[in-house]
Amino acid sequence: MKRLWTPAWIARHVAMVVLVVGFLGLGWWQITRAADGNSISWGYAIEWPVFAAFVVFVWWRELRHTLRSAADGPPTAGEQAGGDVPAGAAPGPAAPAGAAPSSGAPTGVRRPVRVARVAATPTGGPEDADLAAYNRYLAWLNANPGARPGDYPG
Repeated sequence: MKRLWTPAWIARHVAMVVLVVGFLGLGWWQITRAADGNSISWGYAIEWPVFAAFVVFVWWRELRHTLRSAADGPPTAGEQAGGDVPAGAAPGPAAPAGAAPSSGAPTGVRRPVRVARVAATPTGGPEDADLAAYNRYLAWLNANPGARPGDYPG
């Protein structure tokens, strides 16, 4: 439960209470306007409580996520200092692609693999005449940026 009383979580709790009270207040204001004869306010009277419910849903989901990660293991260095660690992030380097996660290591999101793009090489088969003509046309368009396709001499 100590994890829920860090400065970041206190700010989240306060923001949740302020937003929910504000949204419900705006919903009540719209109900009074609708009762005075403004028919569009009926839609807003429903909309503001839905916004409040969404704030409570997100707050509850983040609370459960934090409590579940607290049950999984000890807090990381960033969490002990009061900072936030991104959801699903594992401290330290990512495991190799084929390695199975160890039983004591936390599982997390691995970094994407960077792959160099290599131009496709011809297979050495017979060249397609239509493809060669189209490639010459594209090369001409690239060499003449101000030209229109109808100006192509070929």
